[in-house]
Amino acid sequence: MDIRLPSVAGTFYPASEVALHDDVEAYLSAVPPLPRSRPKAIIAPHAGYIYSGPVAAFAYAAVRPYAEQIHRVVLLAPAHRLPFRGLAVPSVDVFRTPLGDVPVDRAGVNRLLELPAVQTIDRAFDNEHAIEVQLPFLQEVLGEFSLVPVVVGMADDGDAAAAIEALWDGEETLFVVSSDLSHYLDYQTARARDARTREAIEHLAPEQLAGDDACGYLPVRGLLSVARAKGLRVATLDMRNSGDTAGPRDQVVGYGSYAVYP
Repeated sequence: MDIRLPSVAGTFYPASEVALHDDVEAYLSAVPPLPRSRPKAIIAPHAGYIYSGPVAAFAYAAVRPYAEQIHRVVLLAPAHRLPFRGLAVPSVDVFRTPLGDVPVDRAGVNRLLELPAVQTIDRAFDNEHAIEVQLPFLQEVLGEFSLVPVVVGMADDGDAAAAIEALWDGEETLFVVSSDLSHYLDYQTARARDARTREAIEHLAPEQLAGDDACGYLPVRGLLSVARAKGLRVATLDMRNSGDTAGPRDQVVGYGSYAVYP
């Protein structure tokens, strides 16, 4: 059995099982009551937990009441480490975190490999935090589930949407798009930029998003394109930046949690 071992445990989040569980549960317990409506997809940030964990918790708290109905997660994240064209899936069987092992849904991966833009590139997952940091939150709120991890490289418009469409399926599948918002602007400029990004996301306007708005703009655009075609709606659950959570305000990174509802 091939296992993808954690690469950012101890830096982006605690390496200890107990400390990680306690941290994630603390973030989740701090979320106020949310409207009871089941998301088909969420968008969550992927920085170190001290920065983005409080914001990511909103997206996962929205999913938690429906854990028994969700058995598969399709997780799309932008490539930060390896430049490549198209979309990458792994050959490994398991993704491991300090909270345990998450099995890869090989049937889902194989279905994606039928698409021309998708290929197996294990190196795309090496040290890729944008996938890894979502897993402990998913493990806490869902318990057992299978995973279809996808790293989005220099993809054409429509490639991420095609992958999402291919695995849309029924109630058992949840989509997670991993993305931060603006990067390294001053606090007030970032708030203004992120407010425009929020409007584009809420109005299902993928054509209004670019790389300066969100590092995961390609998978976000793919999700919004599918959501618009299917008549879904998006709600902002929380939006802050690192100047609000744990960092200085001269250069901040923006974070948002969003839910896509039928």
